[in-house]
Amino acid sequence: MATAYHTCVDQIGDTAGMIWRHLNENGSRTLTQLAKEIDAPRDVVMQAVGWLAREQKLTIEEGSRKKVVSLCS
Repeated sequence: MATAYHTCVDQIGDTAGMIWRHLNENGSRTLTQLAKEIDAPRDVVMQAVGWLAREQKLTIEEGSRKKVVSLCS
């Protein structure tokens, strides 16, 4: 069980790194765009966004129909 946990956490952490680099290179994205542009399962992308938000590495702005993710400046 511990191995599966570490593998899952590692995958989320690796995906968080991909998201940070992607936003750094390409600027703000909607959650939908991120899910399509990042090479990882959608649920892992969302978990990684939460990880980065919790660490105050990015912000999530809620619009009328979408959420926009940006790196903190």
